[in-house]
Amino acid sequence: MRKLKVLLMSCLATILMSCSLLGNAAESDGWQSLFDGKTLSGWKQINGSAKFEVIDGVIVATADETSKSSYLATELTFGDFIMEFEAKVDSPLNSGVQFRSVSKTSYKNSDVVGYQLEIDPSSRGWTGGIYDKNRGKWLYPLSYNDAGRTAYEKDEWNKFRIEAIGNVLRTYVNGTATANLSDNQTSEGFFALEIESTAGDISKLGNQVSWRNIRVKTQDLDQERWSNGKTIAEVNFIPNELTEGQIAEGWELLWDGKTTQGWKGAKLDSFPPIGWEIKDGVLSVLSSGGAESRNGGDITTLEEFSDFELEVDFNITTGANSGIKYFVDPTLLKGEGSAIGLEFQILDDDTHPDAKKGVAGNRTVGSLYDLIAARNLTELKRDNKYFNDIGYWNRARVVVQAGDVQHWLNGIKVVEFNRHSQIFDALVAYSKYSKWQNFGGWEKGPILLQDHGDLVHFRSIKIKRLNRVEEK
Repeated sequence: MRKLKVLLMSCLATILMSCSLLGNAAESDGWQSLFDGKTLSGWKQINGSAKFEVIDGVIVATADETSKSSYLATELTFGDFIMEFEAKVDSPLNSGVQFRSVSKTSYKNSDVVGYQLEIDPSSRGWTGGIYDKNRGKWLYPLSYNDAGRTAYEKDEWNKFRIEAIGNVLRTYVNGTATANLSDNQTSEGFFALEIESTAGDISKLGNQVSWRNIRVKTQDLDQERWSNGKTIAEVNFIPNELTEGQIAEGWELLWDGKTTQGWKGAKLDSFPPIGWEIKDGVLSVLSSGGAESRNGGDITTLEEFSDFELEVDFNITTGANSGIKYFVDPTLLKGEGSAIGLEFQILDDDTHPDAKKGVAGNRTVGSLYDLIAARNLTELKRDNKYFNDIGYWNRARVVVQAGDVQHWLNGIKVVEFNRHSQIFDALVAYSKYSKWQNFGGWEKGPILLQDHGDLVHFRSIKIKRLNRVEEK
């Protein structure tokens, strides 16, 4: 009897502890409160020195002079869930809520790493986007979802919702769908409320971020999902896979992640026997000391394409040079050298000398090589491109329809032109391509990955054929 009593007391203590960490409030429809409205029980601060406190039933963080962002994290971790909360941010502070996040002494000096729902009161309006905190990149900037940029109400209380079910991550701001992402980097982690570093900006000192009505649900999630989340543009970062939605939209994998099927040497009848490597779902062009197409040579798709949307993930090494070409004619250039076509430049701008050649930066990463320099065309008053550091994956996107062409780098449009325009013809006339008749104007051509003699990695190579549209 005594043993049974001890066992019952132990079970009761465990239940009470779990309830405490979940805010002591279990709601009848399966929702659990993460904040009891009175204390920070179940939460702990990670990094930074900004003060978190409870004022009138609200969690409030106040910006100080700390050089790092400050986080208030849940002691519990969560895998699949739906989370809802309300937040108010004093402009011009930036904030966010981490989810499926971790903090480990072995990585980034215990800094917070994982997904972040962005709260961005700036004019670009990316609140509700998903940022990959301390892993180097935007996963879902609201350049993919223009309609979502107006959902946030500046300096007011806003309602947020995060749905993380399997690899599908969706966010909502005041009922409006803002992000629709598929990603498989992190399957479980804590929630964390963030107040950003002031970074020496005294205008932000004393500004506050407030949160209230924080709750989570972890059971019966499919029936709780909101349907409007799947109607906005989908972004997929799962390597070498297509989602059901992408398949329905007509996307195709150009590379299967395992074999050379669908590809050949640009000037060969088969795939190059040397110079390229397939390993662990990555297609790599190997280093040969920087000599252009002197090792395995360029590779091209067997198929040719006219109007299309192309995505390629690439990862460069220090000092590397490569490119993604389209509307290629492999027969034009005889002998040594890369095949001729329009090129999305891939380059280490910081250390490769080609970045300083050409005209006004038209040989830097994302540029239409030797013709149009890449610059930020998406965000007002921001000229910087978003390039993830050496060793991280970047995403190139090329859209071609009715002569109009766009280059996108990591969700930011960086180049836009019409390949049948007089302006384009003038650019070609004063470039290295002037000797090739109708350069860039050919009706169709294969997709090419360039061998420029440097180690560069590729994966998730996919294309969607677009309906032909007559030019105006």
